[in-house]
Amino acid sequence: MSKSARPSDAPRNSPPFEEALKKLEAIVESMESEELPLETLLAKYEEGVKLTQVCQAKLAEAELKIQELEKGAAGEMKLKPFDKGEGAE
Repeated sequence: MSKSARPSDAPRNSPPFEEALKKLEAIVESMESEELPLETLLAKYEEGVKLTQVCQAKLAEAELKIQELEKGAAGEMKLKPFDKGEGAE
């Protein structure tokens, strides 16, 4: 996770993750397949960067939510860190 992908970085009115990802995929596809003027390419690139930041922030937020809460012996709640390596190949 990069430092720029903190959960608080995503604007409150940003699209849901899946919608942002689909828009980003469409932008990449159009940039790769079409002959676009430079100004259009720059605008699409800028929009893609913003969508990437939204996706990264939403993933960081999801990662925090995935962390398991454990109940200690005394009944206090503590956060158990999410193991990124678990199940990853």
